[in-house]
Amino acid sequence: MADNARGHGDPQGRQSRSEYHGVPANALPLTASEDRQWATLAHFGGILGCIPSLLVYLIFRDRGPFTAQESKEALNFSLPPTIAAVVANILVFIPVIGNIFAVAAALIWIALTCYSVAAGIRVNRGQPYRYQFNLRWIK
Repeated sequence: MADNARGHGDPQGRQSRSEYHGVPANALPLTASEDRQWATLAHFGGILGCIPSLLVYLIFRDRGPFTAQESKEALNFSLPPTIAAVVANILVFIPVIGNIFAVAAALIWIALTCYSVAAGIRVNRGQPYRYQFNLRWIK
C-alpha cells in the first residue's frame, strides 16, 4: 500500500506512466560509411533544391562531422538558386515576358543539378567539397 501512495504502481502490479524508463532519445553517432553516405545525399539532393540538404543538416548534423560540414555547404549553395528558381517560376505567369523567366528557371535548375552532382561524386569518395560560388549564409 505504501508503494502505491508514492506512485510506484497500483494494486494490480502495473507501473504508472511516470515511471516508464524507455530508450533514450539520443541518436547514435554515424559510422564512417553512413557519415559519407548522408553527406553525399545532401549534395545530390541539390537536384531537388535546398530541402533535401536542409533535412540532412537538421537531422544528422549532430551525428557525424563530415555530414554536418557537407550538408551545411550543400545547403548554403542550394538555397539562393532555389529561391531564385521559385521566384522565376512564379513570374512565368506574367504575360509577354513570362517565357524569359521560364528559360531562367530551367537554366538555374540545370546549373544547380550539374554542380550538385559534381560535388556529390567528390564527397562520395570521402573528399570534402567547397563550391566555388557560395554565399555561406549558414555558419
